[in-house]
Amino acid sequence: PEWVNKGSGAFGGEKKVMYGVGSASGIRNHSLARTTADNRARAEIQKIFETYSASLMKDFQESVTAGDFSSSDESQMVTNAIKTFSAGTLNGVEVVDHWIHPVDGTIYSLARLDMDGFSDNLSKAKELNEKVRERVKRAAEKSFADLEAEEAKRADQ
Repeated sequence: PEWVNKGSGAFGGEKKVMYGVGSASGIRNHSLARTTADNRARAEIQKIFETYSASLMKDFQESVTAGDFSSSDESQMVTNAIKTFSAGTLNGVEVVDHWIHPVDGTIYSLARLDMDGFSDNLSKAKELNEKVRERVKRAAEKSFADLEAEEAKRADQ
């Protein structure tokens, strides 16, 4: 299906909805594979709202000459490590579709979060302070504004 290739993100239309696509492969236990894909799809939606990312890059260069300066030994090493972390509670996320690849058996899950229902739940959440509620609402609104801008740009091409 198209959603497998489209991937996670915010999509416009009659309702504002966030989608997350998760997959699992190489797991022979079908129930475990399906649950894994479902959880990965839910995690993709959470990543849309907030992800902590840390990056470390090491760059080393060396040039060594001995005796005459007509020859040298050059070496370099570059390493890059990135760590991301996302955690949170999203009420109202539901898995709405599954698809199994007919050749390799990978199972795909499509999770859906209706933003109108989510906003209602968020407004009612007493355990969240006002700053967190506003930050989450702004992030959701920005996602849709970015999507609409991208759609407008593509329409002009």
